[in-house]
Amino acid sequence: MAEMDRTTGRTFAHGATRFAPSPTGELHLGNARTALFNFLLARHGAERFVLRVEDTDASRSRPEHTVGLLQDLRWLGLQWDAGPGCEDALGPYYQSQRAALYAQRFEQLQRQGVVYPCFCSAVELEAARHAQRAAGRAPRYPGTCRALSAEERHRRLGAGQPATLRFRVPAGRYIEFTDLVHGLQRFLSDDIGDFVIRRADGSAAFFFSNAVDDAAMGVTQVLRGEDHLTNTPRQLLILEALGLPAPRYGHISLILGSDGAPLSKRHGATSVREFRERGYRPEAVVNYLFRLGHSSGEHDLLGLDALAGVFDPRHLGRAPAHFDEQQLTVWQKHAVHRLDPQAARDWLAPLLPSGLDPHTAMAFCAAVLPNVVLPEDAKPWIDIVFGPAPALCGEGADVVREAGSGFFSAAARAAAGGADFAAIAAAARAASGRKGAQLFRPLRFALTGLGHGPELAPLLRVMPAGEAERRLSRFA
Repeated sequence: MAEMDRTTGRTFAHGATRFAPSPTGELHLGNARTALFNFLLARHGAERFVLRVEDTDASRSRPEHTVGLLQDLRWLGLQWDAGPGCEDALGPYYQSQRAALYAQRFEQLQRQGVVYPCFCSAVELEAARHAQRAAGRAPRYPGTCRALSAEERHRRLGAGQPATLRFRVPAGRYIEFTDLVHGLQRFLSDDIGDFVIRRADGSAAFFFSNAVDDAAMGVTQVLRGEDHLTNTPRQLLILEALGLPAPRYGHISLILGSDGAPLSKRHGATSVREFRERGYRPEAVVNYLFRLGHSSGEHDLLGLDALAGVFDPRHLGRAPAHFDEQQLTVWQKHAVHRLDPQAARDWLAPLLPSGLDPHTAMAFCAAVLPNVVLPEDAKPWIDIVFGPAPALCGEGADVVREAGSGFFSAAARAAAGGADFAAIAAAARAASGRKGAQLFRPLRFALTGLGHGPELAPLLRVMPAGEAERRLSRFA
Protein backbone atom coordinates (compact mmCIF):
# COMPACT_ATOMS: atom_id res chain seq x y z
CA MET A 1 0.00 0.00 0.00
CA ALA A 2 1.51 3.32 -1.05
CA GLU A 3 1.81 6.24 1.36
CA MET A 4 1.38 9.95 0.65
CA ASP A 5 3.49 12.70 2.18
CA ARG A 6 1.00 15.27 3.47
CA THR A 7 3.47 18.11 2.99
CA THR A 8 4.65 17.46 -0.57
CA GLY A 9 1.78 15.35 -1.90
CA ARG A 10 4.36 12.84 -3.16
CA THR A 11 3.24 9.20 -3.04
CA PHE A 12 5.72 6.61 -1.79
CA ALA A 13 5.93 2.87 -2.00
CA HIS A 14 7.17 1.16 1.15
CA GLY A 15 10.92 1.72 1.22
CA ALA A 16 13.54 4.40 1.53
CA THR A 17 17.05 5.36 0.58
CA ARG A 18 19.20 7.69 2.62
CA PHE A 19 22.20 9.97 2.66
CA ALA A 20 23.98 10.13 6.01
CA PRO A 21 26.86 12.62 6.03
CA SER A 22 29.05 13.49 9.00
CA PRO A 23 29.34 17.27 9.51
CA THR A 24 33.12 17.23 9.89
CA GLY A 25 33.90 19.29 6.79
CA GLU A 26 32.44 20.68 3.59
CA LEU A 27 30.34 18.57 1.25
CA HIS A 28 32.87 16.94 -1.06
CA LEU A 29 32.02 16.13 -4.68
CA GLY A 30 32.28 12.42 -3.88
CA ASN A 31 29.71 12.70 -1.10
CA ALA A 32 27.53 14.92 -3.28
CA ARG A 33 27.50 12.18 -5.92
CA THR A 34 26.54 9.63 -3.25
CA ALA A 35 23.67 11.89 -2.18
CA LEU A 36 22.59 12.32 -5.81
CA PHE A 37 22.59 8.59 -6.55
CA ASN A 38 20.53 7.84 -3.43
CA PHE A 39 18.11 10.63 -4.29
CA LEU A 40 17.70 9.29 -7.84
CA LEU A 41 17.34 5.73 -6.55
CA ALA A 42 14.53 6.90 -4.28
CA ARG A 43 12.75 8.88 -6.97
CA HIS A 44 13.14 6.05 -9.50
CA GLY A 45 11.45 3.61 -7.12
CA ALA A 46 8.94 6.08 -5.62
CA GLU A 47 10.66 5.65 -2.27
CA ARG A 48 11.40 8.15 0.49
CA PHE A 49 14.74 9.97 0.48
CA VAL A 50 16.00 10.33 4.03
CA LEU A 51 18.70 12.71 5.22
CA ARG A 52 20.38 11.80 8.49
CA VAL A 53 23.19 13.85 10.04
CA GLU A 54 25.70 11.53 11.69
CA ASP A 55 27.15 13.89 14.29
CA THR A 56 28.05 11.48 17.11
CA ASP A 57 31.73 12.42 16.87
CA ALA A 58 31.44 15.54 19.01
CA SER A 59 35.15 16.37 18.71
CA ARG A 60 34.97 16.81 14.93
CA SER A 61 31.33 17.69 14.14
CA ARG A 62 30.65 21.40 13.66
CA PRO A 63 27.28 23.22 13.41
CA GLU A 64 28.60 25.36 10.56
CA HIS A 65 29.38 22.23 8.55
CA THR A 66 25.82 21.00 9.10
CA VAL A 67 24.44 24.33 7.88
CA GLY A 68 26.74 24.18 4.86
CA LEU A 69 25.85 20.65 3.80
CA LEU A 70 22.10 21.35 4.08
CA GLN A 71 22.59 24.46 1.95
CA ASP A 72 24.62 22.54 -0.63
CA LEU A 73 22.06 19.74 -0.91
CA ARG A 74 19.22 22.24 -1.38
CA TRP A 75 21.26 24.10 -4.00
CA LEU A 76 21.72 20.85 -5.91
CA GLY A 77 17.96 20.28 -5.71
CA LEU A 78 18.25 17.17 -3.54
CA GLN A 79 15.38 17.91 -1.20
CA TRP A 80 14.84 15.18 1.37
CA ASP A 81 11.45 13.73 2.33
CA ALA A 82 12.49 13.15 5.95
CA GLY A 83 15.34 14.71 7.86
CA PRO A 84 16.32 18.05 9.39
CA GLY A 85 13.44 20.46 8.92
CA CYS A 86 11.22 17.57 7.74
CA GLU A 87 10.90 15.65 11.00
CA ASP A 88 8.45 12.78 11.40
CA ALA A 89 7.81 9.96 13.84
CA LEU A 90 11.01 8.15 12.78
CA GLY A 91 13.26 11.04 13.81
CA PRO A 92 15.09 12.83 15.23
CA TYR A 93 17.45 12.87 12.26
CA TYR A 94 20.50 14.10 14.13
CA GLN A 95 22.32 11.14 15.64
CA SER A 96 23.47 13.29 18.56
CA GLN A 97 19.80 13.34 19.63
CA ARG A 98 19.33 9.56 19.46
CA ALA A 99 21.48 8.46 22.41
CA ALA A 100 18.49 7.03 24.32
CA LEU A 101 17.66 4.69 21.43
CA TYR A 102 21.27 3.52 21.22
CA ALA A 103 21.35 2.89 24.97
CA GLN A 104 18.35 0.56 24.67
CA ARG A 105 20.05 -1.38 21.89
CA PHE A 106 23.34 -1.60 23.83
CA GLU A 107 21.44 -3.06 26.78
CA GLN A 108 19.74 -5.58 24.50
CA LEU A 109 23.10 -6.80 23.19
CA GLN A 110 24.53 -6.94 26.71
CA ARG A 111 21.62 -9.11 27.86
CA GLN A 112 22.29 -11.41 24.94
CA GLY A 113 25.96 -11.68 25.89
CA VAL A 114 27.22 -10.73 22.41
CA VAL A 115 29.21 -7.68 23.58
CA TYR A 116 31.82 -7.08 26.26
CA PRO A 117 33.76 -4.15 27.75
CA CYS A 118 37.26 -3.61 26.40
CA PHE A 119 39.82 -1.84 28.60
CA CYS A 120 42.71 -1.83 26.09
CA SER A 121 44.35 1.57 25.69
CA ALA A 122 45.19 3.17 22.35
CA VAL A 123 48.89 2.43 23.00
CA GLU A 124 48.18 -1.26 23.65
CA LEU A 125 46.02 -1.56 20.54
CA GLU A 126 48.66 0.06 18.34
CA ALA A 127 51.34 -2.24 19.75
CA ALA A 128 49.19 -5.26 18.91
CA ARG A 129 48.61 -4.01 15.37
CA HIS A 130 52.32 -3.37 14.91
CA ALA A 131 53.17 -6.92 16.02
CA GLN A 132 50.58 -8.40 13.66
CA ARG A 133 51.88 -6.43 10.69
CA ALA A 134 55.45 -7.44 11.52
CA ALA A 135 54.34 -11.08 11.48
CA GLY A 136 52.72 -10.62 8.07
CA ARG A 137 49.18 -10.79 9.39
CA ALA A 138 46.34 -8.36 8.80
CA PRO A 139 45.82 -6.24 11.93
CA ARG A 140 42.68 -6.94 13.94
CA TYR A 141 41.73 -6.91 17.59
CA PRO A 142 43.51 -9.85 19.28
CA GLY A 143 40.70 -10.50 21.78
CA THR A 144 42.65 -9.38 24.86
CA CYS A 145 39.55 -8.52 26.92
CA ARG A 146 37.22 -11.10 25.41
CA ALA A 147 37.88 -13.78 27.99
CA LEU A 148 37.99 -11.58 31.10
CA SER A 149 35.90 -12.98 33.92
CA ALA A 150 32.73 -11.24 35.03
CA GLU A 151 34.43 -10.45 38.33
CA GLU A 152 37.42 -8.83 36.61
CA ARG A 153 35.21 -6.75 34.36
CA HIS A 154 33.14 -5.63 37.34
CA ARG A 155 36.27 -4.72 39.29
CA ARG A 156 37.72 -2.63 36.48
CA LEU A 157 34.47 -0.86 35.75
CA GLY A 158 33.98 -0.18 39.44
CA ALA A 159 37.45 1.37 39.58
CA GLY A 160 36.43 3.77 36.84
CA GLN A 161 38.73 2.31 34.20
CA PRO A 162 37.69 3.61 30.74
CA ALA A 163 36.15 0.96 28.51
CA THR A 164 34.76 0.66 25.05
CA LEU A 165 32.09 -1.89 24.18
CA ARG A 166 33.07 -4.51 21.63
CA PHE A 167 30.88 -6.81 19.56
CA ARG A 168 31.78 -10.46 19.92
CA VAL A 169 32.19 -11.70 16.35
CA PRO A 170 31.22 -15.38 16.01
CA ALA A 171 33.98 -17.70 14.79
CA GLY A 172 33.98 -19.73 11.61
CA ARG A 173 31.10 -18.02 9.84
CA TYR A 174 30.76 -16.62 6.36
CA ILE A 175 28.78 -13.42 6.04
CA GLU A 176 27.29 -13.13 2.58
CA PHE A 177 25.27 -10.42 0.85
CA THR A 178 24.56 -9.34 -2.71
CA ASP A 179 25.91 -5.91 -3.37
CA LEU A 180 23.87 -3.71 -5.73
CA VAL A 181 27.07 -2.84 -7.61
CA HIS A 182 29.60 -5.60 -6.97
CA GLY A 183 27.32 -8.63 -6.80
CA LEU A 184 27.81 -11.50 -4.34
CA GLN A 185 30.18 -10.70 -1.47
CA ARG A 186 31.51 -13.21 1.05
CA PHE A 187 33.50 -12.46 4.20
CA LEU A 188 34.94 -14.90 6.76
CA SER A 189 34.16 -13.78 10.30
CA ASP A 190 37.57 -14.95 11.51
CA ASP A 191 39.16 -12.18 9.42
CA ILE A 192 37.11 -9.41 11.03
CA GLY A 193 37.94 -9.38 14.72
CA ASP A 194 35.78 -8.04 17.51
CA PHE A 195 34.98 -4.39 16.86
CA VAL A 196 33.95 -1.36 18.92
CA ILE A 197 30.28 -0.36 18.87
CA ARG A 198 30.43 2.12 21.77
CA ARG A 199 33.31 4.48 22.41
CA ALA A 200 34.84 4.98 25.83
CA ASP A 201 32.96 8.28 26.20
CA GLY A 202 29.66 6.42 25.81
CA SER A 203 28.88 7.58 22.28
CA ALA A 204 27.85 5.12 19.59
CA ALA A 205 30.47 4.15 17.01
CA PHE A 206 29.73 4.37 13.29
CA PHE A 207 29.25 0.61 12.75
CA PHE A 208 26.48 0.57 15.33
CA SER A 209 24.57 3.85 14.98
CA ASN A 210 24.61 3.76 11.19
CA ALA A 211 23.13 0.26 11.01
CA VAL A 212 20.62 0.73 13.85
CA ASP A 213 19.32 3.99 12.40
CA ASP A 214 18.89 2.52 8.92
CA ALA A 215 16.61 -0.11 10.42
CA ALA A 216 14.76 2.37 12.65
CA MET A 217 14.15 4.77 9.76
CA GLY A 218 12.86 2.16 7.34
CA VAL A 219 15.83 2.37 4.97
CA THR A 220 15.66 -0.46 2.46
CA GLN A 221 18.41 0.47 -0.02
CA VAL A 222 21.72 2.28 0.47
CA LEU A 223 24.34 3.43 -2.00
CA ARG A 224 27.60 4.48 -0.37
CA GLY A 225 31.32 4.68 -1.12
CA GLU A 226 33.17 1.44 -1.72
CA ASP A 227 35.44 2.29 1.21
CA HIS A 228 32.49 1.11 3.34
CA LEU A 229 32.33 -2.30 1.67
CA THR A 230 34.29 -4.04 4.43
CA ASN A 231 32.07 -2.38 7.05
CA THR A 232 29.03 -4.20 5.74
CA PRO A 233 29.63 -7.64 7.31
CA ARG A 234 30.07 -6.00 10.72
CA GLN A 235 26.81 -4.12 10.34
CA LEU A 236 24.98 -7.20 9.15
CA LEU A 237 26.14 -9.02 12.27
CA ILE A 238 24.84 -6.20 14.47
CA LEU A 239 21.45 -6.14 12.75
CA GLU A 240 21.19 -9.92 12.93
CA ALA A 241 21.91 -9.91 16.65
CA LEU A 242 19.28 -7.21 17.23
CA GLY A 243 16.71 -8.94 15.03
CA LEU A 244 16.50 -5.90 12.74
CA PRO A 245 16.11 -5.85 8.94
CA ALA A 246 19.14 -4.98 6.85
CA PRO A 247 18.99 -2.73 3.79
CA ARG A 248 20.33 -3.75 0.42
CA TYR A 249 23.77 -2.19 0.17
CA GLY A 250 25.52 -0.97 -2.96
CA HIS A 251 29.07 0.38 -2.90
CA ILE A 252 30.00 2.90 -5.58
CA SER A 253 33.48 3.58 -6.88
CA LEU A 254 35.58 6.38 -5.54
CA ILE A 255 36.31 9.58 -7.49
CA LEU A 256 39.94 10.05 -8.49
CA GLY A 257 41.82 13.05 -9.80
CA SER A 258 43.42 13.18 -13.23
CA ASP A 259 46.60 11.63 -11.78
CA GLY A 260 44.77 8.58 -10.45
CA ALA A 261 45.03 9.65 -6.81
CA PRO A 262 41.92 10.15 -4.64
CA LEU A 263 40.36 13.52 -5.37
CA SER A 264 41.75 16.09 -2.95
CA LYS A 265 42.53 19.79 -2.58
CA ARG A 266 45.71 19.41 -4.58
CA HIS A 267 43.54 18.75 -7.63
CA GLY A 268 41.81 22.13 -7.19
CA ALA A 269 38.24 22.75 -6.05
CA THR A 270 36.62 19.67 -4.52
CA SER A 271 33.69 20.96 -2.47
CA VAL A 272 30.22 21.84 -3.68
CA ARG A 273 30.54 25.25 -2.02
CA GLU A 274 33.61 26.11 -4.08
CA PHE A 275 31.89 25.30 -7.36
CA ARG A 276 28.74 27.12 -6.28
CA GLU A 277 30.67 30.25 -5.36
CA ARG A 278 32.55 30.17 -8.67
CA GLY A 279 29.20 30.35 -10.43
CA TYR A 280 28.71 26.78 -11.61
CA ARG A 281 25.07 25.96 -12.18
CA PRO A 282 23.55 23.21 -9.98
CA GLU A 283 22.08 21.47 -13.03
CA ALA A 284 25.57 21.32 -14.58
CA VAL A 285 27.09 19.78 -11.45
CA VAL A 286 24.22 17.29 -11.13
CA ASN A 287 24.40 16.19 -14.77
CA TYR A 288 28.15 15.73 -14.61
CA LEU A 289 28.05 13.78 -11.34
CA PHE A 290 25.28 11.59 -12.76
CA ARG A 291 27.64 10.47 -15.52
CA LEU A 292 30.66 10.12 -13.25
CA GLY A 293 30.65 6.38 -12.66
CA HIS A 294 27.14 5.81 -14.05
CA SER A 295 26.75 4.90 -17.73
CA SER A 296 23.81 6.30 -19.65
CA GLY A 297 22.71 6.65 -23.24
CA GLU A 298 21.26 10.07 -22.41
CA HIS A 299 23.53 12.88 -23.60
CA ASP A 300 21.24 15.86 -23.07
CA LEU A 301 21.07 18.15 -20.05
CA LEU A 302 18.32 16.60 -17.91
CA GLY A 303 16.37 17.72 -14.87
CA LEU A 304 16.33 15.62 -11.72
CA ASP A 305 13.02 13.92 -12.55
CA ALA A 306 14.33 12.89 -15.95
CA LEU A 307 17.62 11.71 -14.45
CA ALA A 308 15.68 9.61 -11.95
CA GLY A 309 13.78 8.03 -14.81
CA VAL A 310 16.98 6.75 -16.46
CA PHE A 311 18.99 6.01 -13.32
CA ASP A 312 19.80 2.33 -12.85
CA PRO A 313 22.15 0.96 -10.16
CA ARG A 314 23.07 -1.79 -12.62
CA HIS A 315 24.78 0.91 -14.68
CA LEU A 316 27.06 1.95 -11.83
CA GLY A 317 30.65 1.18 -12.70
CA ARG A 318 33.02 -0.78 -10.50
CA ALA A 319 36.14 1.01 -11.72
CA PRO A 320 37.12 4.34 -10.11
CA ALA A 321 35.66 7.43 -11.75
CA HIS A 322 38.04 10.21 -12.83
CA PHE A 323 37.01 13.81 -12.22
CA ASP A 324 37.74 16.17 -15.11
CA GLU A 325 36.74 19.81 -14.67
CA GLN A 326 36.81 20.31 -18.43
CA GLN A 327 33.95 17.85 -18.72
CA LEU A 328 32.09 19.70 -15.98
CA THR A 329 32.63 22.89 -17.98
CA VAL A 330 30.95 21.29 -20.99
CA TRP A 331 27.83 20.70 -18.89
CA GLN A 332 28.13 24.20 -17.52
CA LYS A 333 27.98 25.61 -21.05
CA HIS A 334 24.84 23.59 -21.76
CA ALA A 335 23.24 24.83 -18.55
CA VAL A 336 24.16 28.50 -19.01
CA HIS A 337 23.05 28.66 -22.62
CA ARG A 338 19.62 27.34 -21.61
CA LEU A 339 18.95 30.01 -19.01
CA ASP A 340 15.95 32.21 -19.63
CA PRO A 341 16.49 36.00 -19.29
CA GLN A 342 15.19 36.14 -15.71
CA ALA A 343 17.32 33.21 -14.58
CA ALA A 344 20.37 34.69 -16.34
CA ARG A 345 19.80 38.01 -14.60
CA ASP A 346 19.51 36.29 -11.21
CA TRP A 347 22.71 34.34 -11.89
CA LEU A 348 24.73 37.43 -12.85
CA ALA A 349 23.01 39.82 -10.42
CA PRO A 350 25.97 40.14 -8.00
CA LEU A 351 28.13 41.54 -10.82
CA LEU A 352 25.65 43.93 -12.45
CA PRO A 353 25.88 47.68 -11.76
CA SER A 354 23.67 48.82 -8.92
CA GLY A 355 20.58 50.70 -9.99
CA LEU A 356 20.40 49.01 -13.40
CA ASP A 357 16.76 48.74 -14.40
CA PRO A 358 15.42 45.16 -14.70
CA HIS A 359 14.68 45.39 -18.45
CA THR A 360 18.21 46.56 -19.27
CA ALA A 361 19.72 43.98 -16.95
CA MET A 362 17.87 41.12 -18.61
CA ALA A 363 18.66 42.45 -22.11
CA PHE A 364 22.36 42.66 -21.23
CA CYS A 365 22.42 39.14 -19.82
CA ALA A 366 20.68 37.78 -22.91
CA ALA A 367 23.24 39.57 -25.10
CA VAL A 368 26.35 38.20 -23.38
CA LEU A 369 25.08 34.76 -22.37
CA PRO A 370 26.32 32.96 -25.54
CA ASN A 371 29.86 34.10 -24.66
CA VAL A 372 29.72 33.26 -20.94
CA VAL A 373 30.52 30.04 -19.09
CA LEU A 374 31.10 31.40 -15.60
CA PRO A 375 30.03 34.75 -14.15
CA GLU A 376 33.60 35.98 -14.29
CA ASP A 377 33.35 35.80 -18.10
CA ALA A 378 30.64 38.47 -18.00
CA LYS A 379 32.67 40.92 -15.92
CA PRO A 380 34.73 42.34 -18.84
CA TRP A 381 31.53 42.92 -20.81
CA ILE A 382 29.92 44.73 -17.90
CA ASP A 383 32.92 47.07 -17.88
CA ILE A 384 32.82 47.48 -21.66
CA VAL A 385 29.09 48.18 -21.91
CA PHE A 386 28.50 50.25 -18.80
CA GLY A 387 31.97 51.70 -18.18
CA PRO A 388 34.02 54.33 -20.03
CA ALA A 389 34.91 53.92 -23.70
CA PRO A 390 37.78 51.41 -23.96
CA ALA A 391 41.16 52.65 -25.14
CA LEU A 392 42.60 51.14 -28.30
CA CYS A 393 46.10 49.91 -28.94
CA GLY A 394 47.85 47.39 -31.13
CA GLU A 395 45.69 45.63 -33.69
CA GLY A 396 42.55 47.53 -32.71
CA ALA A 397 44.19 50.92 -33.26
CA ASP A 398 45.54 49.77 -36.64
CA VAL A 399 42.15 48.48 -37.81
CA VAL A 400 40.36 51.68 -36.79
CA ARG A 401 43.00 53.93 -38.34
CA GLU A 402 42.83 52.02 -41.62
CA ALA A 403 39.04 52.44 -41.79
CA GLY A 404 39.47 56.23 -41.76
CA SER A 405 37.60 59.20 -40.35
CA GLY A 406 34.97 59.21 -43.11
CA PHE A 407 33.93 55.71 -42.14
CA PHE A 408 33.39 56.74 -38.52
CA SER A 409 31.80 60.08 -39.32
CA ALA A 410 29.04 58.28 -41.22
CA ALA A 411 28.71 55.67 -38.49
CA ALA A 412 28.51 58.33 -35.75
CA ARG A 413 25.82 60.30 -37.58
CA ALA A 414 23.73 57.15 -37.89
CA ALA A 415 24.26 56.40 -34.19
CA ALA A 416 22.93 59.87 -33.29
CA GLY A 417 19.52 58.64 -34.35
CA GLY A 418 19.65 55.73 -31.90
CA ALA A 419 21.71 52.63 -31.15
CA ASP A 420 20.50 50.73 -34.20
CA PHE A 421 23.47 48.67 -35.28
CA ALA A 422 21.97 47.76 -38.65
CA ALA A 423 21.59 51.50 -39.50
CA ILE A 424 25.11 52.25 -38.26
CA ALA A 425 26.63 49.46 -40.36
CA ALA A 426 24.61 50.51 -43.42
CA ALA A 427 25.83 54.10 -43.13
CA ALA A 428 29.46 53.04 -42.76
CA ARG A 429 29.11 50.67 -45.72
CA ALA A 430 27.65 53.41 -47.93
CA ALA A 431 30.40 55.84 -46.99
CA SER A 432 33.32 53.42 -47.45
CA GLY A 433 32.23 50.59 -49.71
CA ARG A 434 33.49 48.16 -47.09
CA LYS A 435 31.72 44.91 -46.35
CA GLY A 436 32.21 41.71 -44.38
CA ALA A 437 35.05 41.71 -41.85
CA GLN A 438 36.40 45.02 -43.22
CA LEU A 439 33.10 46.64 -42.27
CA PHE A 440 32.38 44.98 -38.94
CA ARG A 441 35.85 44.74 -37.35
CA PRO A 442 36.47 48.53 -37.20
CA LEU A 443 33.01 49.02 -35.70
CA ARG A 444 33.54 46.28 -33.12
CA PHE A 445 36.95 47.64 -32.06
CA ALA A 446 35.62 51.21 -31.84
CA LEU A 447 32.57 50.21 -29.82
CA THR A 448 34.00 47.50 -27.53
CA GLY A 449 37.79 47.72 -27.74
CA LEU A 450 37.91 44.05 -28.77
CA GLY A 451 37.85 42.22 -32.08
CA HIS A 452 35.52 39.48 -30.87
CA GLY A 453 32.61 38.96 -28.53
CA PRO A 454 28.81 38.93 -28.38
CA GLU A 455 26.68 40.23 -31.21
CA LEU A 456 26.93 44.00 -31.42
CA ALA A 457 23.26 44.78 -32.06
CA PRO A 458 21.95 43.65 -28.65
CA LEU A 459 25.00 45.12 -26.89
CA LEU A 460 24.36 48.56 -28.36
CA ARG A 461 20.74 48.47 -27.25
CA VAL A 462 21.75 48.22 -23.59
CA MET A 463 24.54 50.82 -23.67
CA PRO A 464 23.72 54.15 -21.99
CA ALA A 465 21.95 56.59 -24.30
CA GLY A 466 24.32 58.34 -26.71
CA GLU A 467 27.26 56.09 -25.76
CA ALA A 468 27.55 54.44 -29.19
CA GLU A 469 27.67 57.85 -30.88
CA ARG A 470 30.34 59.08 -28.45
CA ARG A 471 32.53 56.04 -29.03
CA LEU A 472 32.30 56.24 -32.80
CA SER A 473 32.86 60.02 -32.87
CA ARG A 474 36.28 59.59 -31.28
CA PHE A 475 37.62 58.38 -34.61
CA ALA A 476 35.65 60.66 -36.97
